[in-house]
Amino acid sequence: MSFSEQEQNKQKSPAKRFLFILGLGMFALYFALGVAIIFWKDFPIDLSFGYRLAFAILLIVYSFIRFVRLLRS
Repeated sequence: MSFSEQEQNKQKSPAKRFLFILGLGMFALYFALGVAIIFWKDFPIDLSFGYRLAFAILLIVYSFIRFVRLLRS
């Protein structure tokens, strides 16, 4: 068994597990907010659809960046 296999089989500490779940929650929150902004017809802030779409895409891209960083750590 190599070192990397031993590292993968080792159980995470409760703090790391909590931070992982918190990171997944934040990914889901940013992603859902981005999708909601795209499909929300009566958005409370008066923005044109182009700006709303750009902001939503920015949030979705940011959520995926956070997700990739979470998986790497």
